[in-house]
Amino acid sequence: MPRLLTALCLLAASPMLAAFEFASVAEPAIMYDANSLQANKLFVATRYLPLEQIVVLENWVKVRDASGTMLWIEKRNLSSKRYVVVTADKTVIRTTWDDSAPIAFTAPRQLGLEWLGNNGAWVKVRHRDSTMGYVKAVDVWGD
Repeated sequence: MPRLLTALCLLAASPMLAAFEFASVAEPAIMYDANSLQANKLFVATRYLPLEQIVVLENWVKVRDASGTMLWIEKRNLSSKRYVVVTADKTVIRTTWDDSAPIAFTAPRQLGLEWLGNNGAWVKVRHRDSTMGYVKAVDVWGD
């Protein structure tokens, strides 16, 4: 039993097992199927694409995208500035976190919005034109 407890403590202290965090693609970047430049190149990720960091190594990060696909990206291509992506066909961004609040703007599927924080079931976002508002968390991914 003491060995099991020791092993669990060592695993918990591992930097690779930290709580999952989100990052965004800083500039268009190649996504790979392994952590090597010789690995298969799968596609080019667009700027602002939010990714959930699963494993962080010295130069590589294993990430999950909105579809649940696991991929690898060079660490240098990630930004700590967070974005969310609209996953609903179309969603309404409101001026406050209330269903009856005035509409700030509407956003189509796949639009990237800067993440400014969460407030319960709502996410505060900023459009690239600087318009800010609140969107339901169920309508976006990356928060």
